[in-house]
Amino acid sequence: MNIHTIHARDLPDLWFQAVYDILDRGRRFKIDRGSYAGQTRLEYDYFIGLVKFPGTIPILPDIPPACGVPNPVEHSYVYGGEGHSRSYIEYVMTPHKEPGESYTYGERLTRVPVTGDKLEWWDRNNAEIIDKRDIDGKILFEDGGRLYLNQIEWVIDTYLKFGERNNQMVLQVANPSDILLLDPPCLRSIDTRIQDGRLNFIVYFRSWDLWGGLPANLAGIQNLKEYMAAAIGVEDGEMIVESKGLHLYSYAEDLAKLRCLKDM
Repeated sequence: MNIHTIHARDLPDLWFQAVYDILDRGRRFKIDRGSYAGQTRLEYDYFIGLVKFPGTIPILPDIPPACGVPNPVEHSYVYGGEGHSRSYIEYVMTPHKEPGESYTYGERLTRVPVTGDKLEWWDRNNAEIIDKRDIDGKILFEDGGRLYLNQIEWVIDTYLKFGERNNQMVLQVANPSDILLLDPPCLRSIDTRIQDGRLNFIVYFRSWDLWGGLPANLAGIQNLKEYMAAAIGVEDGEMIVESKGLHLYSYAEDLAKLRCLKDM
């Protein structure tokens, strides 16, 4: 397998370099299952992107008018606006879930049910296994007689209480039972690290739509990082993103060639 690595200045730079390179270096595969089954897509074997200044504005791709290509992500889709009942930032950072949605990233991050052995250990005050904290209504809260955890606030609280050198603070999106879903979450985890006074994210996607998914996803995740950095009292840092399935669907290939000024 070929590991394709990009060093980028900001998020639009990451997107453009990845789109440009995948047209030459991506491998074409037929999709056997999942979104667009039966069609083909260009895909990296494994992708790693390092973004030095992910908070630089603009966060979304900047498309020159001469290209004649619409922006793959509307500003209002990420930040809210006409035609969108929920912003993508809300999808990432709040527990709201629409009817028919099997999950949202925000639900997985901010409304995690404490069940099974963990709940039993919690009820028994087993301090050798469980880091039991007060049910404060923000980090830990009860609803309908059940106990829930907000991972985002837990990570913030842990850094504030115990300091920066902590390798445990991973925001988990995936559950083992997700393998039962026809469309399991693409985002699996957001690892965190505070170094040199800056909060850095290490983000992993199992599968990732390069054209429209990557810029929208990373805009929302960057907003989350800025919120957490401010709450902890550190600077906003870098972002490392990884995927074993970053791809460009066939419908977007011509658009990508226009944007990159490559022969059609």
